[in-house]
Amino acid sequence: MSGKQRCRMHGGAAGSGAPVGNQNALKSGLHTRDAREMKQHVRMLIEMSKDSLEE
Repeated sequence: MSGKQRCRMHGGAAGSGAPVGNQNALKSGLHTRDAREMKQHVRMLIEMSKDSLEE
């Protein structure tokens, strides 16, 4: 930036750059912990049902 010692995005000056906290990292939808646990549980149930059908 002209007239400044540091870049407002990359210079690391106080008050520059992204807002505090990484809101973009929040998980929603298919990749939340709950969704992953549910998928794992469903996979386990499918495997158990396949095993019981084979017997």
